[in-house]
Amino acid sequence: MATNGSAGAATAPGSTGTAARPPAILVLEDGYVLRGRAYGAQGRALGEIVFNTGMTGYQETLTDPSYHRQIITMTAPHIGNTGINDEDCESSRIWAAGFIVRDPARRASNWRSRGELEDALIDSGVVGLSHVDTRALTRHLRERGAMRAGIFSGDALPIGAAHEGPGSAAAIDICLDIVRRTPTMAGRALAGEVTTSAGYVVEPSGAFAGREPVAVVAAIDLGIKSRTPAQLAERGARVHVLPQSTTLAEVLALDPDGVFFSNGPGDPATATAEVELLRGVLDAGIPFFGICLGNQLLGRALGYGTYKLDYGHRGINQPVLDRATGRVEITSHNHGFAVDAPTGAPTTAPFDSGRYGRVEVSHVGLNDGVVEGLRALDIPAFSVQYHPEAAAGPHDGEHLFDRFIGLMRSRRGAPSIPDAGAAAPAHPDSPVKPIKEA
Repeated sequence: MATNGSAGAATAPGSTGTAARPPAILVLEDGYVLRGRAYGAQGRALGEIVFNTGMTGYQETLTDPSYHRQIITMTAPHIGNTGINDEDCESSRIWAAGFIVRDPARRASNWRSRGELEDALIDSGVVGLSHVDTRALTRHLRERGAMRAGIFSGDALPIGAAHEGPGSAAAIDICLDIVRRTPTMAGRALAGEVTTSAGYVVEPSGAFAGREPVAVVAAIDLGIKSRTPAQLAERGARVHVLPQSTTLAEVLALDPDGVFFSNGPGDPATATAEVELLRGVLDAGIPFFGICLGNQLLGRALGYGTYKLDYGHRGINQPVLDRATGRVEITSHNHGFAVDAPTGAPTTAPFDSGRYGRVEVSHVGLNDGVVEGLRALDIPAFSVQYHPEAAAGPHDGEHLFDRFIGLMRSRRGAPSIPDAGAAAPAHPDSPVKPIKEA
């Protein structure tokens, strides 16, 4: 597979031992340099460098389309221990531009493993870096912010760059010039690069398999993770996953009970067409649910702004306060932009003199106070910034899919969900019963 921002041959390092690995370097746009060893493919990787604080879930992270054009630094020191398997991919390919770890596993050891992580990186042409101080790198990014960076190894590594000494400064300058000519993440429209090329349908599954859907969802793929339509299907929904370029007329032709906007990469300020589509959905009174980029686009559709975070939230251990219930949920995040909306009392949505009525910030990140969710009080629309589909991550937010199902059925005046053999509600805030395990 082609890899974002990578160049050079996808060659194996030959051994997981440090000494046997070819040299590789990381160069940040501010001149920060780390020298280490090649990991995965060799060549060049360019993109925005970010860090992920999850101790597990590297396979889901690498295959999350939201990481398109980004170099991922894993803060957990040992990566690759559980290998890769056939079940945990969130899309059909690895999207990360590059991958940085401190200590790669020498071999995978897990009953679900079907292969080595490094082999998958090589096969996908993903250029990586190992045996560097990822803690020091993470502290640097926290202090200076996410920025452009490049990994250089193999034929892409300039002569003299791998070791300090005479001639190394000139070699590093060559790499630095390449990095600084890479486009910044701010101002980039990337959803169209990761969306499905054609629509497809995910039918009801589990206890609802073979039955008429309890709701029909039009899901706009801006970089959707496979677990998201699966969550809706497990609750009895038929999900039409549609390309990013889908028009309002095409959405309305499906007569959906609800519309969903997925996660995805890029700057929400560039998503003019998507915001116009969303406003058409809101004007039609169709229930709406958005995740991650979908949350940012709901914010912009309502008239609020968005801004770039210094270093973003990425990991599966982020505490978020649900202000309606007072519960603190541990959640999965992957976002570098956020909604700029008042976190106090509900406010009137600014767009078109308050066309969409009142809006409240429903969720707040407890680490830094960032808006993590929106709920419209006068129209059927809500969104969250984090990832409730729990892939990979905790399950605390899965009840939001129940809420969306309930919102869609309420609009149709439908009765409660047919009994699927479930017992107690999954969450006190859940409007429907949980789905019984198949």
